[in-house]
Amino acid sequence: MSTAMLEPDHQIVEPDAEELIRCDNIGVTFEHQTILQDIDVSILRGQTIAVIGESGCGKTVFMKTIVGLVAPTTGWVSFDGRRLSDMSLVELTQTRKRFGFVFQNAALFDSMSIFENIAFPLRQNETVSDGDVRDRVMQLLSEVGLPSEVARKYPAELSGGMRKRVGLARALILRPELVVYDEPTTGLDPIMSDVINELILETRRRYPVTSIVVTHDMHTARKVADRVLMFFPRNRLAPQESQILFDGSPSDLEHAEDRRVRQFVRGEAGERLREISLESED
Repeated sequence: MSTAMLEPDHQIVEPDAEELIRCDNIGVTFEHQTILQDIDVSILRGQTIAVIGESGCGKTVFMKTIVGLVAPTTGWVSFDGRRLSDMSLVELTQTRKRFGFVFQNAALFDSMSIFENIAFPLRQNETVSDGDVRDRVMQLLSEVGLPSEVARKYPAELSGGMRKRVGLARALILRPELVVYDEPTTGLDPIMSDVINELILETRRRYPVTSIVVTHDMHTARKVADRVLMFFPRNRLAPQESQILFDGSPSDLEHAEDRRVRQFVRGEAGERLREISLESED
């Protein structure tokens, strides 16, 4: 694995980059509880977006909505110029092959070897020879910094950090245009967290991918993203307030006009503690 590092705000998006994803006024409601409301976001090809915010603010629902795993209650999501809601099930399934998912806990199949875990999406979606499968799996193992002998092992034999790297290799096997990372550094020590951050950067350098990183880790947000979106829980906003409190570069987070953004970035709990106290009194 290369140790070359990008500056946190290094822009590699082409100046005339096309729009890949558009969210038009999307809202998501579950059993009368509104999770997302009036979300308007445009994401360009090649961007790396960090989506931050406290628990319950809708980050994961937003991620699932833009890849078609959750249907918006209002509004629509477009991918590469087409609304997901206009696609047939077959078309949506084909479109999802253009997405790569790195799940929070890797979500590997315990009964399969590491080789078979990485090869699984390729075998399911493409007709390729055993030799081509092997070449692509071994190449990806090398790219995520794992030795070739790991291919014979099973998930239970690997550390948490190694499983996360296997999850990244599996996400890349179909050469996706969009890679979505769900809390990629959760549960890892600081050194292994930074290994994952470096891999996200290296993936962006090596492949023409657009990346969305859902995270609580401010170090990750600052290091890998060229743009940060901060969501806030809908039920704690004024009626006309935007649910996206911040949309800008990582370097601007500390100086954001909204104090709630600054407090989240700095990990300051004072105001939230007062809110919790008032909630308990009610």
